[in-house]
Amino acid sequence: MSDAHAEAVRLLWGPHPKPARGPRRTLDLARIARAGIEIADAEGSADVSMQRVAAQLGVTKMALYRYVPGKAELVALMVDAAIGPCPTAKQAHGGWREQLEGWARQLLAVFSQHPWALEATLGPRVVGPGELSWLERAVAALDGTGLSGAERMDAAVLLVGHVRGITQQARAAGPAGNPEAQLGAILGDLVQAHGERFPALTEALASAARSEGQDQAWEFGLQRILDGLAALIDERAR
Repeated sequence: MSDAHAEAVRLLWGPHPKPARGPRRTLDLARIARAGIEIADAEGSADVSMQRVAAQLGVTKMALYRYVPGKAELVALMVDAAIGPCPTAKQAHGGWREQLEGWARQLLAVFSQHPWALEATLGPRVVGPGELSWLERAVAALDGTGLSGAERMDAAVLLVGHVRGITQQARAAGPAGNPEAQLGAILGDLVQAHGERFPALTEALASAARSEGQDQAWEFGLQRILDGLAALIDERAR
């Protein structure tokens, strides 16, 4: 494990020993993470810096370095605080499908509230206890279904991918965005002018228009993933 990863593990997982010497500490990691999240939610993660967070907290940048050694570790703290522990109240009951559907909707709400976390959670990195609790909940929901541990992990990753994809499209569409409606508007004139070359697409866009621009990609994709898992689970049961 690299030194940077080791430091992230310490900050995310503890322990956090109090210094024996030096000035009395006036901050804590939770408060620092919240300050970074406020900046990222308003302006994006690119505008998060040690200097900005220090100013947000009313301390010097050097004072902030006493708690967090750099931006990478700061973002790791922000991600885990923003995603937070997986809620359990709505997922403790019901079968695996009901549990995973509720889980996916809750995760979509988290990423929609903090879209900057999409980029911050790409690539190899240290995962905190809050974020890891989401994976634990999804894998546990499939316990007893006959799927192997690896398959349950893959199912969770597949659902996360759908959540991320939909959130990314909605983010790109902007505040008033409906990605499907915007795509239909862009393609509408082209297909109308060249419809004979793309008959299947022409019919599909006409069908989408009849839905009055409703964004169905999220629901359609979620249910098809769950349908696929249901078919695999039924196959294993036989």
